Amino acid sequence: MINLTIDRKQVQVESGTTVLEAARSMGVNIPTLCYLKNINKIGACRMCLVEVKGARGLQTSCTTPCTEGMEVTTNNTAVRAARKLVLELLLSDHNMECPTCVRAGNCELLQLSQEHGVSGIRYEGEKHAAHCDCDSPSLSIDSSKCVLCQRCVAVCREVQGVSAISLVGRGFESAVTPFWKTSIDAAACALCGQCTLVCPTGALTEKDDTEKVWAALMDPTKHVIVQTAPATRVAIGEMFGMPHGAIATGQMVAAIRSLGFDRVFDTNFSADLTIMEEASELVSRLQNGGPLPLITSCSPGWVKYAEHFFPDQLDHLSSCKSPQQMFGAIAKTYYAEKQGIDPKDIVSVSIMPCTAKKFEAARDEMNASGYQDVDYVLTTRELGRMIKQAGLNLAKLRPEEYDVPLGIGTGAGQIFGTTGGVMEAAMRTAAAWLGGTDMPRLTFQEVRGEVAGIREATVVINGNVFFLAIANGLAAAGRIMEKIKAGDTRYHFVEIMGCPGGCIGGGGQPIPSEGPDALEEVRLARIKSMYAIDEAQTIRRSHENPAIQELYREFLGAPLSHKSHELLHTHYHGRGPAGVRKAAAASGVKK
Repeated sequence: MINLTIDRKQVQVESGTTVLEAARSMGVNIPTLCYLKNINKIGACRMCLVEVKGARGLQTSCTTPCTEGMEVTTNNTAVRAARKLVLELLLSDHNMECPTCVRAGNCELLQLSQEHGVSGIRYEGEKHAAHCDCDSPSLSIDSSKCVLCQRCVAVCREVQGVSAISLVGRGFESAVTPFWKTSIDAAACALCGQCTLVCPTGALTEKDDTEKVWAALMDPTKHVIVQTAPATRVAIGEMFGMPHGAIATGQMVAAIRSLGFDRVFDTNFSADLTIMEEASELVSRLQNGGPLPLITSCSPGWVKYAEHFFPDQLDHLSSCKSPQQMFGAIAKTYYAEKQGIDPKDIVSVSIMPCTAKKFEAARDEMNASGYQDVDYVLTTRELGRMIKQAGLNLAKLRPEEYDVPLGIGTGAGQIFGTTGGVMEAAMRTAAAWLGGTDMPRLTFQEVRGEVAGIREATVVINGNVFFLAIANGLAAAGRIMEKIKAGDTRYHFVEIMGCPGGCIGGGGQPIPSEGPDALEEVRLARIKSMYAIDEAQTIRRSHENPAIQELYREFLGAPLSHKSHELLHTHYHGRGPAGVRKAAAASGVKK
């Protein structure tokens, strides 16, 4: 333990603790822009400057380790003036379109400027040439709002293990960009959007499709339907002052219906459908032969990552589409037929916690209905903005129910939104199908994953042994794929979620006003609510969903039938060398 003084108060901390961490442990909030707990401690932004007795000049507290007898001052005239100067210099080269910025009201740069009394910009000079990378269907990069904090670079490298973006150039020419300064669309990027959750300004955001959806809603010739992912209902309330993890299912349905959608459906329905197909696929591979382990393909960020980095292992991925895409295909075939609506007049919208879902919907393979199965994808954040534009206060709305039949879901479908949820949903149905003493079992604690990491489990059901693995976060996915590639596993079934915590931590979820260091706590609150919704459900097994039973009876026939394969299954392709060549060609680099 180390004893030191911070602002004339004694504090004792463990060896290796930084001054920033020590100050925060005693309730002193030193401001930061680049710092991310356990991920990014580089002192780049200079906002965390403090005075250390005996040291030459002010020190960056996020990189300065505590030493015995150290005396630190976090608040005096010199420190305040330095921090204010840093902010003024950042603002002198910043795009000041604050009223129209998507981060208005939740911008860390603006908040710090207000807290430090910045009332004007004293320094006018050269500005970076504005560059907007808007080619991707999922993400946008606006260099004019970047403060070079490198949080996005750190998250992409350390948490996701992708390193799709980096800091290039020197001095005034520095920029955060994909390699070779190509577009994010041409880069080996999973489009997971984790960078958008830690960006302190509006430099990195999801691609906004709200105006396209508004236009569809205002078109009287279109029948506009919407599906909402399980993770959205435990997050949307945060944008309206509700506690983290607040369950706002009924209020969200009411708000969406008020926006003008003709039908409001639930992705939990197609999550149940996914279990029917994917569980049958697993049984088929076990009985008839096929690549094992079977890896669930519900996360489009994970699928794109696998296409880039493990193109020779794609036969392990389930051929099942994600719940979003299964819903889109069923909506423009089965639903259209039942309602007597021409599918060309149906606009299918999905509300997702994920930015990569926008890319997934635009994939060439996703048109089994003869049309683009899902027309538009909105993130939870985009939906929140639309609700606000309509003058609705979500927290005060009277709850409403989903429409039928595509609005009927089970508890198993609900837990798809958290790490380990797909696996547990599959095990519930497997326990019922295989019978025996385990048949009533609903809870599989051994497959409930932790935030960011890998969990292995062995589940025995009526004498059948299943070796399972659950990974969340792409860095963890990479580690587990290396083991599979080396043949160093006995796994039968593997669940991979591209984002920490699963979909509840998706790149399209609300950004905590407390800052990125609150993300882990927020994710845990959302996970707790996901299981609470499941436990409150009357039906908690996917195969017991009456709407799913009716769908097979009337339309699909049986899991893995010819029609199921046509509508609900797909294929993937490697992007490795091709992606590199495309990026190199776009930048003029020979590779």
